[in-house]
Amino acid sequence: MDSIDRKIVAALQRNGRLKISELSEMVGLSPTPCARRLAHLEESGVISGYSARVDQARMGLPVTIFVTVELERQSTDALQAFEADVRKFDQVMECYLMTGTRDILLRVVAEDLPDFDRFLEGQLMRVPGIRNTRSSFTLRTMIRRDALPSC
Repeated sequence: MDSIDRKIVAALQRNGRLKISELSEMVGLSPTPCARRLAHLEESGVISGYSARVDQARMGLPVTIFVTVELERQSTDALQAFEADVRKFDQVMECYLMTGTRDILLRVVAEDLPDFDRFLEGQLMRVPGIRNTRSSFTLRTMIRRDALPSC
């Protein structure tokens, strides 16, 4: 990646709906070479997709909870089984395999506390292999970036 590729990525992170003509003007290329570079960035996986940024509260899910999970076993099979089960839960927005005392970190969204309780007791705690969980509720989001810093 050179400086032009970085400019393309940075511009699309700010606005993924740019037209090639707008993008090419922003990065200082004519449309055809800009389109070729964009296609290469997509094909190589640097740009892995496009999506809409959604306001979680306006979607009826104003509560964010970080849940740490300690598994009974950390074998490859146990981790794969846990991941397969958790993928089925719409409330789980992100799931990370971690180092340290907790094995898994989940970012969960909910309508309210009773909704989270239903998720925790009715779904998450029924996943085999969980030793224990700890939940932390966010009070407010201080910084959230959906894009890498500008290049």
